[in-house]
Amino acid sequence: MMAKSHVVVGVAAWIAAAPWLHLSPVDPIYLALTAAGSLLPDIDHPNSWVGRRSRPISTAIAAALGHRGFTHSAVAVAGLVALLSHAGYRQGAVSALAVGYLSHLAADMLTPRGLRLAWPLRGSWGLPLCRTGSSMETIIVIALVFEIAWRFLPHGTNKIATLL
Repeated sequence: MMAKSHVVVGVAAWIAAAPWLHLSPVDPIYLALTAAGSLLPDIDHPNSWVGRRSRPISTAIAAALGHRGFTHSAVAVAGLVALLSHAGYRQGAVSALAVGYLSHLAADMLTPRGLRLAWPLRGSWGLPLCRTGSSMETIIVIALVFEIAWRFLPHGTNKIATLL
């Protein structure tokens, strides 16, 4: 998926997950961390949005591990969460970053290439519903946004107040 789709999917995932984590779905810091997490797996692609902004790092990762390898795996998510938790970051911040990261993986699993979730094992996982940048990608993202809005905003201000 494209960067903008990853951010939208990540934010939608955060809005859905935050209440379960007893965190605010509209906290600007958590939303920013979720957006960052939703882009972070593509650090392994020098031409991605995050890759262009971290070119020496993304080029090195791409050369060593390839695109949709380690950074697109459950191993990377577990490692990131363990590293940040061990470093003393607040649980809410770690959760927001992880939700964004996981949303990226889930979205990429909707493409024909799928993901090697159990990297370094070779098997790939996916449900090929759309190609990156296709109109189907846009339809899936819009449908997800409407679903999240329907579930979390159906009763107007009463539902919004409980989210805050």
